[in-house]
Amino acid sequence: MELAAFDFFCGAGGLTRGLLDAGITVLAGFDADGSCAETYERNNSPSRYVEADIRTLAMKDLRNSSKGAIMSEMLFVGCAPCQPFTKQVKNGNSAPVETLLGAFGRLIEMATPRTVLMENVPGIARVRGNSTFKRFLRCLESNGYLVDVGVLDAKKLGVPQTRRRLILIAMRGRKPTLPKPISSAGLRPYRTVRQAIGHFPPIEAGESHLTVPNHTAASLSPTNLERIKHTPKDGGDRRSWPPYLRLECHNENHQGHTDVYGRMRWDAPAPTLTGRCNSLSNGRYGHPTQDRAISLREAAALQSFPDRYVFSGTDQHIAKQIGNAVPVALAKSLGEHILKIQASS
Repeated sequence: MELAAFDFFCGAGGLTRGLLDAGITVLAGFDADGSCAETYERNNSPSRYVEADIRTLAMKDLRNSSKGAIMSEMLFVGCAPCQPFTKQVKNGNSAPVETLLGAFGRLIEMATPRTVLMENVPGIARVRGNSTFKRFLRCLESNGYLVDVGVLDAKKLGVPQTRRRLILIAMRGRKPTLPKPISSAGLRPYRTVRQAIGHFPPIEAGESHLTVPNHTAASLSPTNLERIKHTPKDGGDRRSWPPYLRLECHNENHQGHTDVYGRMRWDAPAPTLTGRCNSLSNGRYGHPTQDRAISLREAAALQSFPDRYVFSGTDQHIAKQIGNAVPVALAKSLGEHILKIQASS
């Protein structure tokens, strides 16, 4: 049975691409950021990008994009922007995601799709009190949905990256489950940085490859270029720098977080990518052996985007598109699992 879906907060289309690869028909992706439209539609045809604030959507808008699909048999996917709940944000301001997740719940209540899938950071479920996430769960349950929710690490589902995410699957008339790991100790090995990016041709900091799309590395200042040259290959970090290269905040035997300016390890999954995944100073985003940060193309591969997936926009915005995306392999695993559940009902 064919399953049709809407992808809310679709961004550059990582989740859409994975669902399409799983055999699910994604009719449209909805997002307020119009600058993602070219990337989304270029790589996910015939799925259509609808620039819209989810808080303003009405049933007529959904029907206009449904291509005749029966709404009550569809899959609704929603991955509301999660920055207010990440570890990097400590001011407690959760208003943006509260509003958006609540709006997603309103659409579910209005259209009652058969299946709901949500992905977010684990911290969204740890907010105290009558949180938005708890209200979202009550909305699902009051509308007849059975729910399974838990934290999955994307590296256990085929993504070459450590990326812990809260996954929720809800279904009407059937108790869902979450997919089991395909990689872990005792199962097949995790995909590694080497497997994901080892085939890309070498480039210098500040260079773009002539024939590999998006294989562009950010420029480095002379000081940062010297720092990466003093960082040991294959997993080294700033603790190996000579004193004159150390940052002021790292002096006086400061240990702190050593991932910043560090190199990735060839034979391990990458660390969690963010919207600044091409910046040497924003995480362990140094190439394992070349004296630069990973390129945009390499970042996309670590998010399990296929090499044919071409991103449009400024380098800064492309890095954000990539870092904020749901990894394609994770989305495909979730889509295949949902289809398997539905086929057995």
